[in-house]
Amino acid sequence: MAVKFVKPTTNARRKMSMDDFLDITKKKPEKSLVTVIKKKAGRNSQGKITVRHHGGGAKRKYRVIDFRMAGNIEGKITAIEYDPNRNARIALVEKTGGGKFYMIAPKNTLVGKKISAGEKADIRSGNRLALKDIPVGTVIYNIELVPGKGGAFARSAGTKAQLMAKEGKYVQIKLPSGEQRLVLEECLASIGEVSNPEHKNIKIGKAGRKRHMGIRPTVRGKAMNPVDHPHGGGEGGTDIGLVHPKTPWGMPALGFKTRNRKAQSSKMIVRGRKR
Repeated sequence: MAVKFVKPTTNARRKMSMDDFLDITKKKPEKSLVTVIKKKAGRNSQGKITVRHHGGGAKRKYRVIDFRMAGNIEGKITAIEYDPNRNARIALVEKTGGGKFYMIAPKNTLVGKKISAGEKADIRSGNRLALKDIPVGTVIYNIELVPGKGGAFARSAGTKAQLMAKEGKYVQIKLPSGEQRLVLEECLASIGEVSNPEHKNIKIGKAGRKRHMGIRPTVRGKAMNPVDHPHGGGEGGTDIGLVHPKTPWGMPALGFKTRNRKAQSSKMIVRGRKR
């Protein structure tokens, strides 16, 4: 994948860039692996907005991806596809014994590449093994946190983690954020780095593209009334009138840690993430 710049025919398109999609080999998804998404626009079952700034956007169909890839699997990549629901590429894999599934494509993968999972799988990009069977120092992605639940870490475009050490029934992993934590050795992980690393260089360019993604406008708290936001009120271009910024609900923002210190999983963190 490479980033493609458009002609500056208008001010909105002057700094706009987009994906060239040259690595895509198949346009239409596999029918058996597609389901319909019902959009909720950030609302719960009562119709109340629980997530702000969601709504609208282009229609999408969900590609059912196998984040687990559990058991002994042998197959071959038959297509590299675009997924509108994520920034990484997905690969269509045809199993040797029959059947197809989608997986998150590793970086620089090609059609025809053989994929395997299980104890006998080689340490090769795209293959999936238990952490106990992966050598120390290996770059990995799509890592499980709970055995058998499916990948939870390092799934977005261009991300990767590294297996740092093995300590008894745990292995120490350095995550893309810089955090180092312990994970059970029975958890599965895929070898390599997630595809589409150039995604971070794409510039949206105009508000309309954000609306196509289903993201609605964000209003500054400073532009609201005091009844609507802690930053609201004041005359003209006055500041927020607070020592530290706050969320619309009065909680400290920008740097305030919201993680529960008593959480059971906190014991597994060896070193916190970078700031």
